[in-house]
Amino acid sequence: MTPSGTRRAFAVLSARRAAAELGERSVLCLPLGSVEQHGPHLPLDTDTVIAECFAHRLAAHVAGRHDLWVGPAVPYGLSPEHARTPGTITLDLHLYATLIITLVTEYIRSTRVQSVLLINGHGGNRGVLEAVVHQLRHAHGVTSRVLHPGALAASRVPTESELPEVHAGVLETALMLAVAPDRVRLDLLPSETLSDPGRRRAIGHLVLDRGVTWPWTSDDPALSTDGVIGGDPRKATPEAGQKLLTAALDAGTHVLDRIDTATPHEPSQILRRPYAPHT
Repeated sequence: MTPSGTRRAFAVLSARRAAAELGERSVLCLPLGSVEQHGPHLPLDTDTVIAECFAHRLAAHVAGRHDLWVGPAVPYGLSPEHARTPGTITLDLHLYATLIITLVTEYIRSTRVQSVLLINGHGGNRGVLEAVVHQLRHAHGVTSRVLHPGALAASRVPTESELPEVHAGVLETALMLAVAPDRVRLDLLPSETLSDPGRRRAIGHLVLDRGVTWPWTSDDPALSTDGVIGGDPRKATPEAGQKLLTAALDAGTHVLDRIDTATPHEPSQILRRPYAPHT
């Protein structure tokens, strides 16, 4: 799906326009996704679609208050928990961290932007991104934050789910029905009920327990059926997805309001080169 509106898309600008349009108070937004199984009914790029669509809608939503520009989405992420299922592509941990740090510092080097907002659509990226934003701040003087649209939405709008929403369940399906309904194939779900309330304990123990980290996998029958870890996706509706999206956009606006776009710590490793047109 092509994100609605490209007015704030960084990559469609010419070099001259990028130099003119993006200033020190602009915020560069970088959508981060994954290529991984999302049950029988959602596409492999679900996380990327949600992150990219959210980023463009956020740029439009805050246009009167913030100068937000959206870079091309990073479609690959860290998905070892899904690596045993067909279609999943997962990057090496060090490679992924280096990729994000390199991209952010390149945006800072090549523009006057001093603040970067990472829009993360995949929960498996979360841990390393927490470390990345610290390194960007301390080593490079870059003001950066990470937004997680799914978590922002889930914390504000209840879903019709009998199980915690982890992956490809009611929440993600509802969001996809709101932003890319043509990519959702509910008819491919098995006829029997997917969600088993008895899985609540296993999900809480293996995935959500903050006291211990387990190397869980989405093909574990204790956790999922057909890769779905959460409520029955057939309970998702476009209306619920729109409510989730609206809640996430409002929460994202408050985050942007808190970002200090004043001059950050002095960069130690970024060489800024002013744009010089070819003659």
